[in-house]
Amino acid sequence: MMCGIAGAGKTTYAQALVREGYTRLSIDEVVWEQFGRDAAEFESEDYERYKAAAEQTLWDELIRLMATGRPVVLDYSFWQRATRERYKALIESHGYRWELVYLKADPATLRQRLAVRNTKDGANRVTVSEELLNRYLTGFEEPVGEGERVIHQR
Repeated sequence: MMCGIAGAGKTTYAQALVREGYTRLSIDEVVWEQFGRDAAEFESEDYERYKAAAEQTLWDELIRLMATGRPVVLDYSFWQRATRERYKALIESHGYRWELVYLKADPATLRQRLAVRNTKDGANRVTVSEELLNRYLTGFEEPVGEGERVIHQR
């Protein structure tokens, strides 16, 4: 389970795990596949609805992949503790173990990375404005004492 604010490096880390044999599940990619648009291009209420549908798709796919014994990396921000706990419980209920990898980056690093990422196109780019980043920074529930492995990003 990847965890961190936009720009922290979750997708890059998850893609490295794919090269080791993991299957990567990404809400951003599901939304892109279904609608061919950057999340920032939707009205917020529409995006929340699309994101919820995408999360259900990934939830079901995670269950399917666990049944086959495949290793999975969840490329998702997991910004709320309740969401992390829900996924941990699901994984444990299927007899698997989870690892919470928290990629921690300071706001200046995030801004620098997002400035580069915002110029690109595709599912993994999702535009993040300064206003949106500030909301992420304010609303992010940092994992502390949840069994997380913290990787400091620079």
